[in-house]
Amino acid sequence: MKKILFLLAIVIAIQSKTQILSLREQANVVDEVLADRLNNLLPQLMAQHKIDMWVMITREYNEDPIVKTMLPATWLNARRRTILVFYHNPEKKVYKKLAVARYAVGSSIEAAWDMQKFPNQWDALNNIIETYQPRKIAVNMSDNFAHADGIDHTEYTQFIQKISPENQRKVISSEPLAVAWLETRTEREMQFYPQLIGITHNIIAEGFSNKVVTPGITTTEDLVWWFRQKVNDLGLTTWFHPSVEIQRNDSATFDHIKAFNNTSNNIIQPGDLLHVDFGITYLRLNTDVQEHAYVLKPNETDAPPFLKDALAKANRLQDILISQFKENKTGNQVLADALAQAKKENIKATIYTHPIGYHGHAAGPTIGLWDMQNGVPGSGDFPMHYKTCYSIELNAASFIKEWNKEIRMMLEQDGYFDKDGFRYINGRQTKLHLIN
Repeated sequence: MKKILFLLAIVIAIQSKTQILSLREQANVVDEVLADRLNNLLPQLMAQHKIDMWVMITREYNEDPIVKTMLPATWLNARRRTILVFYHNPEKKVYKKLAVARYAVGSSIEAAWDMQKFPNQWDALNNIIETYQPRKIAVNMSDNFAHADGIDHTEYTQFIQKISPENQRKVISSEPLAVAWLETRTEREMQFYPQLIGITHNIIAEGFSNKVVTPGITTTEDLVWWFRQKVNDLGLTTWFHPSVEIQRNDSATFDHIKAFNNTSNNIIQPGDLLHVDFGITYLRLNTDVQEHAYVLKPNETDAPPFLKDALAKANRLQDILISQFKENKTGNQVLADALAQAKKENIKATIYTHPIGYHGHAAGPTIGLWDMQNGVPGSGDFPMHYKTCYSIELNAASFIKEWNKEIRMMLEQDGYFDKDGFRYINGRQTKLHLIN
């Protein structure tokens, strides 16, 4: 009955699109999802990557990014030194979730430190390792993903000094398992991810309306701070400061750095093409969306055809990119193939797509960076896997003869990739927002 009520709350929220669960309801959902991931997903991933012991060591206020995703909703931080140990032996059908800490970590990870027997926390950890005799001991260190590089120098040094030379030789990077934990979305998560993106779309639609924008008066900074305030008023948070930019019929040329780091305070005018980059954090997942709006001139009832054509070109670039998605294909291969196809179709493309989930710029294959269109060493060499989410982020350039300049349609929408292919989780922008 309890699970049914949780799911019912999620369904109601999805239907209303803007209804935000109370903090208590959010905590219930977060803990339900976490229990499912720890009890069902994690042992599958450990078996898949042939890692039988995963050790995470972190300290309060210097938390390992992955440990943060494993804490119950009521734990806002780790406590003192928190050590998590996961052991999985499929042959013996043994799966242990242990916390070498003073407390159990939520209802899923049991406390495993007998302080009477082992006053020293490191001795307690070493006893667990010696008891289970793992073939591999994975720790969170990674060259390619900051998310999977959570063990700090002090903790690693002390850990290595406390275990035997034989066990030292078993220590490996957890990177493949760590990234899999972060990037894999469960069925339960995908039940409510559409709500997050629906909320994001609704906030953007409201921001790009006369309810918020008065042409000739409202500035881009006014709009930026409206987005921040709206998120706060809804009881949500965001993982980055939004940006709002203007392209218009003037002599200014496109600058990619300024496009996402614009500190100017431009007054929004009729005839402007507006762009927003905006996202929220809710139920431990993130969104990242970029859309455009046109400010109608007097007597206009629609955007000019040349702007609609430019948007359609950017939509086509999205189609080209996602058509290249294939399991085990690397981010760099997807990038190269998509850019090659765009070139054949005379689309001046820039692609900078990234995974999304527990983090906004999440772990998984990087598909280009705006300043690295020939591939991204390391994270770009990582392969695509099913049950993962991506922010389809890119831009397509169009020369606008009416403005005698090149503009960029900068789009970003979140989607899901599995064995059935890629789908946008809550649709994408195919028509410009219109501001009267």
